[in-house]
Amino acid sequence: MLNRNSKIYVAGHRGMVGGAIVRRLHALGYTNLVTRAHSELDLCNQAAVEAFFDSEKPEAVVLAAAKVGGIHANNTYPADFIMDNLLMECNVIRGAHHFGCQRLLFLGSSCIYPKLAQQPMREDALLTGNLESTNEPYAVAKIAGIKLCESYNRQYGRDYRSVMPTNLYGENDNFHPENSHVIPAMMRRFHEAKLRGDEEVVVWGTGTPMREFLHVDDMAAASVHVLLLDKATYDVNTQPMLSHINVGTGVDCTIAELASTMARVIGYQGRVVFDTTKPDGTPRKLMDVERLAALGWRYSIPLEVGLARTYAWYVNHYGEVRQI
Repeated sequence: MLNRNSKIYVAGHRGMVGGAIVRRLHALGYTNLVTRAHSELDLCNQAAVEAFFDSEKPEAVVLAAAKVGGIHANNTYPADFIMDNLLMECNVIRGAHHFGCQRLLFLGSSCIYPKLAQQPMREDALLTGNLESTNEPYAVAKIAGIKLCESYNRQYGRDYRSVMPTNLYGENDNFHPENSHVIPAMMRRFHEAKLRGDEEVVVWGTGTPMREFLHVDDMAAASVHVLLLDKATYDVNTQPMLSHINVGTGVDCTIAELASTMARVIGYQGRVVFDTTKPDGTPRKLMDVERLAALGWRYSIPLEVGLARTYAWYVNHYGEVRQI
């Protein structure tokens, strides 16, 4: 049982999600946190990871570290995405087990589900169809992480858990013009169009695909909620070989609705134009979050509120038109 003095290692604390989890733990009074920057600990280095666990011996681990990126990055560096993520997962999960850490929380991604999974996507859709080809290497690595956790639970009686978030956004997101996801990319485009006085902003596709978005602070709250659940409650709501839990809002919107909300939040007065020559991608991606609701958690930050908070952070950090 974890208490406020338990030593908890948060891997990936400088990332958007890991940083939010650290803030959430601190807010709840968990101050005995262990973190390491990449320059201090390379999670792809097995010997270094084992030396770290031997020295620190944390009581719990949150594995939020990952190599992430958008479609362009996944298509350009598929070998890096599968190898780096597999190495990190294997090294951290094995190190945690080898040095006696009983509880671990692994953070995955909604891309683990088949490209044509029935909507909303339930946990039992895993491994029932083909993955989206553009991020298949990353998705395979995340599936492997889930199965590593389940395998250590089955063979050694560990309490290793997995959460699969929907599309995340929020403070400390990646706003790079080529490598960012839809919300930070759209936010930057609308903001810069506003500053330049552009008459229109072009959005890729028809605007009809539907997507679900979760603010990173809600993701952190859900992750900590699952981490701190007593084992009996967690086990009752999961299965030994189907132990991961979806994290999302259970609410989606069209890309056109997202663009309209974004324009309103940013104060952009021009036209929104859809380039229908560009691909739409999957028609809909919505998470079934009933398992998480049964465990006592639902989201609390509506999309427009979350976008306004994120935009305030963005303006403070990248207020002028310049390269990131």
